[in-house]
Amino acid sequence: MDNTVGSLTQLQKSVIIGTILGDGYLRIIPGRKNAILEINHSFKAKDYVDWKYLILKNITVSPPKRRRTNEGRIAYRFYTKQLSELTELYKIFYKDNKKVVPDNLILNSTILSVWYMDDGSKCGNSNFYLNTQQYSLDDQRKLINKLENLGLKARLNKDKKYWRIRFLSESLSEFKRLIGDEIILSMKYKIGY
Repeated sequence: MDNTVGSLTQLQKSVIIGTILGDGYLRIIPGRKNAILEINHSFKAKDYVDWKYLILKNITVSPPKRRRTNEGRIAYRFYTKQLSELTELYKIFYKDNKKVVPDNLILNSTILSVWYMDDGSKCGNSNFYLNTQQYSLDDQRKLINKLENLGLKARLNKDKKYWRIRFLSESLSEFKRLIGDEIILSMKYKIGY
């Protein structure tokens, strides 16, 4: 699992892709050649940010830091170094500075678990969602097809005025089996453990 691909291990690449699908942002700083990844969560998710940092430590600028947002929230974040591998991911995951789902995306259990820890939620015992409201409906349908490649059934679910992905109850045991061992302790509540 940790085979090196360029300067990234396979684990690092999977964590980065899961993060891009979720709350992470790739960007190219004006005047710079390569992209950086920003990982920024609420301070309540400190353990999760620290876990990502430990995996990505060799490609980061400095450890995570607390910061107060303009809204008064306390955030916890870090950035990676500029890397050509991140620039390649930027080219396929962003069109006109907006996140898109690439046609050639292949999900694995690590990508899915990171994506779920970033953007997943649970309501009751049988409603598990990926909060994909930031994506177009076409991209969300594409994501549903990618989930089907993992043997998971999902559909679009309207949340107020936006759409998101909901896993069908017949797929929940397979969903939990796929990601359960990869969900870190502080995020286990998201899958009911």
